[in-house]
Amino acid sequence: MIDKKLNLTAKEILEKDFKQGFRGYDQDEVDKFLDLIIKDYEQFQKEYEQLMQENNRLRKELQNASEQTRRVPTASMNLNSDILQRLSNLEKHVFGSKLYE
Repeated sequence: MIDKKLNLTAKEILEKDFKQGFRGYDQDEVDKFLDLIIKDYEQFQKEYEQLMQENNRLRKELQNASEQTRRVPTASMNLNSDILQRLSNLEKHVFGSKLYE
């Protein structure tokens, strides 16, 4: 299962401070851009967690289906054998010895 941790959280992005130089960036522009990144990152985290949960659910369903498939042939063979035995008994009862003449 893939479970890589993200390098940053939305909170870490929000709290990131940049050093200001002599001709630094416009602080408001940087803040607005970081706000957009935070929103996208939070959405990404939600979708990632949902996909991981769905992936785990589907893996469990697949495992259960595989286990059931392994059991079905044995049960089916037993049922078929039982049906054939009953059919044979019915033929003997209905036709009796005429069946073998």
